[in-house]
Amino acid sequence: MTGPIFGFAVTHWRALRAEYETVREAAYARAADECNGVLLNAAGKKAGIDPYSLFMGTEARALAYASTELADHWQRYPRLTYTEFERQSFENVA
Repeated sequence: MTGPIFGFAVTHWRALRAEYETVREAAYARAADECNGVLLNAAGKKAGIDPYSLFMGTEARALAYASTELADHWQRYPRLTYTEFERQSFENVA
């Protein structure tokens, strides 16, 4: 059995994850539009990478498979990982 603090934390985490997915979906849509759908480089295509997956996880992986167009897009609109989103969320609360 869990206590109320744990229950609150789980509820807050789920809400934050859902909010992040909304942000990630919008970032993906903007990038796909601005890059004319060219989001993967040759290595990404060969490996069968889902371009949507590049919008979370490590920067090294994202840049390893991102097209030049997408990497340039991220220079203008920085990639927001869940970890950074979570950090910003807590800064806004404090």
